[in-house]
Amino acid sequence: MSPPDLNLLPTLDALLAEGSVAGAARRLGLSPSAMSRALARLRAATGDPLLVRAGRGLVPSPRAVELRERIGSLVQEAEAMLRPARRLRLKQLQRRFTLRSREGFVENFGARLLQRVAAEAPGVQLHFLPKLDKDSAPLRDGRVALETGVVAADSGPELRTQALFRDRLVGVVRPGHPLSRGRVTAEQLAAARHVAVALQGSGPEAIDTALAALGLQREQAATVGGFAAALALVRDAELVACVPERHTGSLRAGLHSFALPAELQIGALTISLLWHPRWDGDAAHRWLRGCVQEVCGDSEQGCTHRG
Repeated sequence: MSPPDLNLLPTLDALLAEGSVAGAARRLGLSPSAMSRALARLRAATGDPLLVRAGRGLVPSPRAVELRERIGSLVQEAEAMLRPARRLRLKQLQRRFTLRSREGFVENFGARLLQRVAAEAPGVQLHFLPKLDKDSAPLRDGRVALETGVVAADSGPELRTQALFRDRLVGVVRPGHPLSRGRVTAEQLAAARHVAVALQGSGPEAIDTALAALGLQREQAATVGGFAAALALVRDAELVACVPERHTGSLRAGLHSFALPAELQIGALTISLLWHPRWDGDAAHRWLRGCVQEVCGDSEQGCTHRG
């Protein structure tokens, strides 16, 4: 069985609304003969006469009466889908966006982002998810609208990226720790007992690579899966953690932070915003990206297309 001709739906709508072939023809700018042929095709497609002769006019069949209740809204909805999106009205916007990020983003930027969003679009909800790995599948399949983090070399080549801010690794210890006094050398850092942060699917930490280049290796007393857990151990033990400075600002409250030795030559980290191009034409998504950029970003950074 061949699929129905959906182009007949506006014709059906006009015929049922006007109740005459001539009226429907005028409404759609067709000749009466062309509208008569369209009515014949509709009768064949539906298996129903639809409009039946009664004296000098036409009356709808029971099936036509049933369809008349639905066809108008159906055609209007289809036409709306094929028009450019309406101008975004933030005060009336009702949406729920899912954002995925590593520990520290919500703690440092979440409250300001919620305030920014609520001030312009009170009907928008934000759903924050923890970023446990670097798999870009949630962005591709639409489960996640936005993601923040360092862009990995194996990220999906089609993903859009926008740099938010630059960060750097710092060492963190509890007050009174030997590394809390004076300048810290690479040898002193390597000799200390560390708590390492290991993200699923990632390779060695930058600190390990930098120490290895100097012929040094740090002692890892523990490995955890996130910044909050690492800093919780540092707070109550004679340990050191190396974490991104800006990304963990609120998590490091009450702890001593120090610059890593210059000879380690650890470059700055670029924290970026990532999304799938499926959202490029969505005005509400563009607005949300702008909110994130204003809350935690560097306005001079631009958008790039990877790949």
